[in-house]
Amino acid sequence: MKRRSFLCHLGATASSLPFLPYPALTLAHPPYEEIALLLKAFSNGNDVSIKSLLERQEKDTKHPEYGGIVNGYGIHNPQNTSSFLQRLSGGLVSEYSEFYQDESLLEPMLRASEYLLQAQHPDGTIDLHTTNFHSTPDLAFSVEPASLAYTLLHTYVPSSTQAIQDNLQTYLESAGQALSIGGIHTPNHRWVVCMALARVHHLFPDPAYEARINEWLREKIDIDEDGQYTEQSTLVYSPIVNRSLITIARLANKPELLDPVRRNLEMSLYYIHANGEGVTEGSGRQDKYQKGTLHRYYYSYRYLALHDRNPRFAAMAQFLENQDINLLNYNLAYLLEDTDLKSPLPSASSLPTNYTKIFTGSDLVRIRRGERDATILAKNPVFFTFFNGEAALEGIRLASAFFGKGQFEGESLEQDGDKFVVRQWLEGPYYQPFAKEELKTTDGDWEKLPRDERPQSEIQKLLTEVRIRETEKGFQIDVSVLGTDRVPVALELAFRSGGTLEKAQPVENIPEAYLLTEGFGTFQSGKQKIRFGPGRAEHQWTQLRGALDKLDAQSVYLTGFTPFEHQLTIE
Repeated sequence: MKRRSFLCHLGATASSLPFLPYPALTLAHPPYEEIALLLKAFSNGNDVSIKSLLERQEKDTKHPEYGGIVNGYGIHNPQNTSSFLQRLSGGLVSEYSEFYQDESLLEPMLRASEYLLQAQHPDGTIDLHTTNFHSTPDLAFSVEPASLAYTLLHTYVPSSTQAIQDNLQTYLESAGQALSIGGIHTPNHRWVVCMALARVHHLFPDPAYEARINEWLREKIDIDEDGQYTEQSTLVYSPIVNRSLITIARLANKPELLDPVRRNLEMSLYYIHANGEGVTEGSGRQDKYQKGTLHRYYYSYRYLALHDRNPRFAAMAQFLENQDINLLNYNLAYLLEDTDLKSPLPSASSLPTNYTKIFTGSDLVRIRRGERDATILAKNPVFFTFFNGEAALEGIRLASAFFGKGQFEGESLEQDGDKFVVRQWLEGPYYQPFAKEELKTTDGDWEKLPRDERPQSEIQKLLTEVRIRETEKGFQIDVSVLGTDRVPVALELAFRSGGTLEKAQPVENIPEAYLLTEGFGTFQSGKQKIRFGPGRAEHQWTQLRGALDKLDAQSVYLTGFTPFEHQLTIE
């Protein structure tokens, strides 16, 4: 596509006034080849997104959602529409984009900006149709891409996009008023709201915005001694918090907020599986047990690599670029907005690939030896994971049919010499009748006779203990379930679907469920294998009462009865 001239002005429809040129994008530093290649790659990926998004814009002028972008459910919404504006503004001003100075983008952008005003409630909020309505937090998420779009248009095409800018300014100022008084739901929402307020205040200053930022910041950043945020959301919310804090630090002159980001980024260097995926086992949000990379951290690693001249962060930024550049193209607008991000990275050091790291705040241990890595967890139904390259044992869980509450979840994580230990104590009582003088009702209403206030008897007890020790080739796991006898036990080894299992026997009527009756089994994915065993199958009941549903994986079970003691080898 050839570069076309822009129209000088947009009203209700495009006009034919002559083009007023603007200078090509300039770098604050010499155009180093690596930066040019990076901008080209981001622009190419952004162009692909632009084409897809244009197909999803409502073009029916009679439709009540005219100009909006639909999500995967076919619902027009301001979140996708504000991202649409960010994408198109990036293509419009990037000299590496095939949409650079392309007048055909102006009409869709104008209609999208008009849709945002239509979707915004009189109180300044918007809806997230999947769950939240009149939502301040979701408004904050939409403010970032809308602010980026406004900034790029105002900086590089001020006259040609004035109508779009005016709409965005109205949207952002109304949003600022809502954000300065509205509430939140989750810990990360506070910092996303503050980030949005910092952006609006930077563009359209208002003392109320700054006051609200300071009011939220009085609660202090929710980060523990490990560098972990409250939600422990590796793939989703931790990188959002990092980007939010950097933005507040940068635009609201609060450099102290960079310190928690540094701590989280340092910790996250150890939250990478040997196959390059992020460690999600400990997450408290929807990314728990999900597979994905750390590509959302790219902005933060690049920003602080340059700001601090940090060689480890530079190495991580380069790792993410080399891992999958296509996942990073949404960063184009950030690099166009902040020219400092287009500086060459400092010389990179190596990333950690041989370590044992104990994260006490998260009750989690990370162990990596080159292509092998493992996670040990307490306070989590999954107490162990193991990756050998592409071969992934995504989790080991243990359950017993003990009064409907036998899903093992270690109460604490301890180190005992060369072993890590997780334990769980359970009691299963029976309940006696109330004494006559303690009866609170005589009408037979069970709800008025609280079970936890009754005398207990015949109390059954169960102690489950798991001891994990690293070996030369992998790990040795000693499982002990003792106390009440003849309690059914099932140990689940959940291997990632798509690999090849050998020696395990299918369980009847349960897809992707297997028993290892004896000896050792193997799981292979790509060229890597995991060897596990020995097997044990004293019964065929794998979905025990009180246990969590089977994981979405190829699950191999070892079964038995208490007293249950078994030494499992994983290598």
